[in-house]
Amino acid sequence: MRLRVEFTTEPFDLDEAPAHALVAREVIEAAELDAVDVGPFGNTAEGGADEVLGAVDALLRKALESGATRISLQLNVLGEGGE
Repeated sequence: MRLRVEFTTEPFDLDEAPAHALVAREVIEAAELDAVDVGPFGNTAEGGADEVLGAVDALLRKALESGATRISLQLNVLGEGGE
């Protein structure tokens, strides 16, 4: 099964990326995912279910440890072969 996750971390800081945002991006970029799109107001990644779920677990834990007070995410099932 393939999954797509979209996420943001808060609080926002328009002047400088907060530590929790940088950590979350590092986790996603280091994960073994097929597609990663990192932006200032949202991030998206796709891959196999095990890889995405493992990355989401690490992202949640590390972003919270780094000061995130809210993490919004959406997880979509793309199917066996993707969309």
